[in-house]
Amino acid sequence: MQTTGNTILITGGGSGIGRGLAEAFHALGNTVIIAGRRQSALDETASAHPGMVALSFDVENRESIHGFAAKVAAANPALNVLINNAGIMRPENLRERGDLVDAEAMVTTNLLGPIRLTGALLPQLRKQKRATIMNVSSGLAFVPLAMTPTYCATKAAIHSYTQSLRYQLKDTSVDVLELIPPYVQTELLGAHQLSDPRAMPLNDFIASVMTILKTDAPEICVEQVKPLRHAEASGSFDAFFKSFNDAMSAASH
Repeated sequence: MQTTGNTILITGGGSGIGRGLAEAFHALGNTVIIAGRRQSALDETASAHPGMVALSFDVENRESIHGFAAKVAAANPALNVLINNAGIMRPENLRERGDLVDAEAMVTTNLLGPIRLTGALLPQLRKQKRATIMNVSSGLAFVPLAMTPTYCATKAAIHSYTQSLRYQLKDTSVDVLELIPPYVQTELLGAHQLSDPRAMPLNDFIASVMTILKTDAPEICVEQVKPLRHAEASGSFDAFFKSFNDAMSAASH
């Protein structure tokens, strides 16, 4: 991916990985638009980086997506990069009967949101001489964390969707990338994650991502996520899955 000269829309850009990517691309002189539900986080991020644009956007609201896409495209005719980063992660106890509110919210935000926004913006992206769609999945798409089953399922689905999208767009001007984060110091699972020594520092992760992006690799995998990404191919999946989930289960109690 060319990392300069772009007009970039990043969902979930007010915090965590989305904010890190927004700041890194903005520092390279790109036009950056961040979107999300928390206006305060968006405004805080944009105010710290003059020229960055913050737009309120609820990825769960199906009715608003086409209007939002039309508004962004009209205001930014050079828009050529979409980063589908917005996501939520909530633990679930499948042994107890629940009302599925959390599961349905994760499916809507993590899976339907990117699919709908990609569909709405694809005509705009295809107008450009070069364009990129980057979908953010997770190492947990490949080795699921059993305490967050629906989150992991949505990320596995995003991986599959991204592969098909890449194939269908292979003869167009639109490149399709997948960013596969490891466990990173963000607030995805709560404030404790920001200082968890097991998690990769956010600044280190973003720096590695920006370096890998220059290689034109279709999947952006830092070293820390490769054991999960390649567990199935290496034949270590069953042992890795058990040891990983046993350790995470013990740590949560």
